[in-house]
Amino acid sequence: MNDREAIAHELNALEQGQKELEILYEQYFAGIEKREPVKARENLAIRLRRFANRRIMQTDLRFRYQSLATRYHSYSGHWDRILRLIDEGRYPRHLQRASVVPGGQSAAAAVSAGNEEVETLYRQLLEAGRMNKTGFAIPDRQQIATFLERQKEKIREKFGDREVEFRVVTEDGKPKIKVRAKS
Repeated sequence: MNDREAIAHELNALEQGQKELEILYEQYFAGIEKREPVKARENLAIRLRRFANRRIMQTDLRFRYQSLATRYHSYSGHWDRILRLIDEGRYPRHLQRASVVPGGQSAAAAVSAGNEEVETLYRQLLEAGRMNKTGFAIPDRQQIATFLERQKEKIREKFGDREVEFRVVTEDGKPKIKVRAKS
């Protein structure tokens, strides 16, 4: 097998690996796969980097490699953006997964409203912490969301099905989250 055929064979393998990686990421984003295909992505990146230092004399093969590398980097940026959205809890596919929440509200709207509420409380806690300068450790957004989730049953016992609102107050120099029924 001459050099041209060897390079063409490796490029075919790279292209096939890239298609498989695209499928794995789509399955991961759809919730079919439970883990991100990190190993497959790293292996493909290593194989692409090996070609970067290689001198390919044939124009068609060099063009094919450059196209594969560009496509990989484009997809890589796309995957990173989606992963960041998932980490932030703003990925639309995850928000629309459940169909309807009791009360006629869509799950996407409920999650969105919950995220807005958590974000508002987080910002208010940050501001209260800056104002007091007591060294109070501000919890992150996930901790606030977890806290509210744990408190739902207690809130339901106290206020029933009435709507409630959360606000940040400062007691003894420390910001706290308080709940009250909406009028």
